[in-house]
Amino acid sequence: MNPAYDFTGQVAFVTGASSGMGLATARAFAEAGAAVTLADVDADALAAAERELAATGHRVLAVHCDVADEDQVAAAVATTVEQFGSLDLAYNNAGIQSPMTDAADETAEVFDRINAINLRGIWASMKHELAQMRTQGSGAIVNCSSLGGLVGLPGRAAYHASKHGVLGLTRSAALEYAPRGIRVNAICPGTIETPMVTAMIDSGDLDRDEAAANQPIGRLGTAQEMAAAVLWLCSPGAGFIVGVALPVDGGYTAR
Repeated sequence: MNPAYDFTGQVAFVTGASSGMGLATARAFAEAGAAVTLADVDADALAAAERELAATGHRVLAVHCDVADEDQVAAAVATTVEQFGSLDLAYNNAGIQSPMTDAADETAEVFDRINAINLRGIWASMKHELAQMRTQGSGAIVNCSSLGGLVGLPGRAAYHASKHGVLGLTRSAALEYAPRGIRVNAICPGTIETPMVTAMIDSGDLDRDEAAANQPIGRLGTAQEMAAAVLWLCSPGAGFIVGVALPVDGGYTAR
């Protein structure tokens, strides 16, 4: 059973919000009383997510946003503040995976694309969120890294490089902004039941049974469990938590 949070009167901004962990977290913020901006590049899925949340009476705004484009990120944050009046909570979730590749065969195009979204996208999102939160003197940001930000795996060099980078961004910004009333942290999900992981399984790039066995808890995680971790890190209950890289991975990185 998840604890109950009250984010009434607060505004949340979620990237990669049309499905998976992003949608689960946006839904959880909304159910806890926050107004929520959903930012994503998938227009159809974004519209469906907006309809779902609006139909249950939540205050929600959908914004088409490619986080690899800083101008789009800046506009999405500005639109959020114009619509709702502030920005109090953020979950920078947008990210992509790539097929397993020998490190010697990785192309510059693939490396640049992964880092444009997974690393620069979080940099841009956090930059513009912090600019607004700085004017308020308060806020909480959670960046989505991965177990790939804590360990390495064969065939995943570019992806893991991007996720390690997220933790450097998180820790540095956390130290800079904690004295200004803004907390920045990261979660490091393990293998989670999301459309991205499903696509990896369907393509043969990931074996479901092996992935479950590799997590000591013996199963894949759920998007709702990731949302629960994000909401806790954004809540007053985590008010003394700054600059952490929280594994939410069923014990994978505890070995």
